[in-house]
Amino acid sequence: MEGARGEGLLHGARERVVRTGGVELCVAELGDAARPTVVLVHGYPDSKEVWAEVAHRLADRFHVVLYDVRGHGRSSAPKPLRGGFTLEKLTDDFLAVAAAVSPGRPVHVVGHDWGSVQAWEFATVRRTEGRIASFTSMSGPSLDHFGHWIRRRMARPTPRRVGQLLGQGAKSWYVYALHTPVLPELAWRGPLGKRWPGLVQRLEKTPDDGYPTSSLPRDAAHGAWLYRDNVRPRLRRPRPDAYAHVPVQLITPTGDAFLSERLYDDLDRWAPQLVRRALDARHWVPRTRPDQLAAWIGEFVTAHEEPGAELPAPLAAARPYADRFSGRLVLITGAASGIGRVTAFAFAEAGARVVAVDRDAQGAARTAEMARLVGAADAWAEEADVSDEQAMEKLAERVAAAYGTVDVLVNNAGIGLSGTFLDTSAEDWRRVLEVNLWGVIHGCRLFGRQMAERGQGGHIVNIASAAAYQPSRTLPAYSTSKAAVLMLSECLRAELGDHSIGVSAICPGIVNTSITSTARFAGVSAEEEQRRQREAARLYGLRNYPPEKVADAILRAVARNEAVVAVTPEARVFRLLGRLSPGAARALARIKPRD
Repeated sequence: MEGARGEGLLHGARERVVRTGGVELCVAELGDAARPTVVLVHGYPDSKEVWAEVAHRLADRFHVVLYDVRGHGRSSAPKPLRGGFTLEKLTDDFLAVAAAVSPGRPVHVVGHDWGSVQAWEFATVRRTEGRIASFTSMSGPSLDHFGHWIRRRMARPTPRRVGQLLGQGAKSWYVYALHTPVLPELAWRGPLGKRWPGLVQRLEKTPDDGYPTSSLPRDAAHGAWLYRDNVRPRLRRPRPDAYAHVPVQLITPTGDAFLSERLYDDLDRWAPQLVRRALDARHWVPRTRPDQLAAWIGEFVTAHEEPGAELPAPLAAARPYADRFSGRLVLITGAASGIGRVTAFAFAEAGARVVAVDRDAQGAARTAEMARLVGAADAWAEEADVSDEQAMEKLAERVAAAYGTVDVLVNNAGIGLSGTFLDTSAEDWRRVLEVNLWGVIHGCRLFGRQMAERGQGGHIVNIASAAAYQPSRTLPAYSTSKAAVLMLSECLRAELGDHSIGVSAICPGIVNTSITSTARFAGVSAEEEQRRQREAARLYGLRNYPPEKVADAILRAVARNEAVVAVTPEARVFRLLGRLSPGAARALARIKPRD
């Protein structure tokens, strides 16, 4: 063996050797062998350690099995190499591993890159029927499906289809290179093998944790035969019966540099039981998004473990945005009530993992509990005051350690304050700015930095208000705080776009939430303040614009990466008025409302 770099990533794993077809396969196992078995198959030029973070996340629920594909890692290579890596022989290897680790029960297969290519073979050939319970595919198409995809586009070469062929042809440049004799082996055993870890880290933003293993140059040289033994024969003569006999979950990284999303346009024809997921990530998702993959894999395996089991509602019913947010980690502040709570439910219905944050711990816990009931992949409650910098820093640390990096942050927590400028005390100003502005700043700074450091994008939603752009003589403090949130969002959008992080400012108008019962009224007695709160609640109730529509606007803004969203009709009118006739907007602000 060529050292031990990266091999400790699978700490606690039990290893065995499985002999088949003249090779010895190194097999590692985690978790209880009595539980459902999940087999993780690595791609090129990887070894089984590429799955380390995913495997550890799955091991508390499943029996997780990883093996080095023949010629990779600690598995031996066939002799001779030519003809030793055909899909038929790779299928023999898989069946031998499955028989050794789960002799009396079908296994759930997960493949990435070439692991997915060969797993498509496992899922579509007759001799594996009954041995596979489900298949999760990512970044690796069936070569047979790919061959038919090419044939259909060449048979009817419309401009769009020609564009698709040329686009995928450009992405497949490395396939042509690997078919050249000798040169790929020389490159991998020479400078490319030495520079590969740093190159992948820079381009894919993978963690620097000792992966890949020291066997990389040898693995990559051997793995060139995966392409040489299979690509041209299958693309020329694709199997006509390559239909999946198991449920398939397709996870498509939208930023994959090697595979076009269009490759899967016809996949429903070949996989009758297909679930599609889209992931804002690049190619090496087992390394960059292990939390997301573990959530989706666990959900899919659980849904197909028991006879008659059904997928969670967001997927089975194909609810809006399920393919966009299912399994994503979404954190929402001010989630105990109002817009925050219904936004948590909206993301939950799309299958997201939800973190409900509020200084009202019991309210946050109720939101999390209900989010699980309506379809969240999981939900948790966290107590924090967004205006407290240290509390927010501790929250960010807890969330990262326990749940992973947040994919969508919704800075919703806020308070209301009404009263003229001269009636508003310095303390009132401090409190409004601490919550409405500094709470947003803390959230953006802490969680935005985590998103940027991960390097896989994300989205920040800041709840502003129509008061951010419509002046009012009775809302100077509140309007100022929300106008600052709006401008902060625009500034962040300009900066964080370099990190593929979107930023949206949501500007509701008059929405029927509990904010009216807690809003402060400056310059009046406690008795008068209570009266005004009751009157405001009555008027908002008569307006009766539901917060669910604001939640819908939030999900739509994230999905479309919208910059500023005015939600209610009056919010849209005020925004248009401020742009077309600022003088009219100022005149409107001078009108003194009734008490």
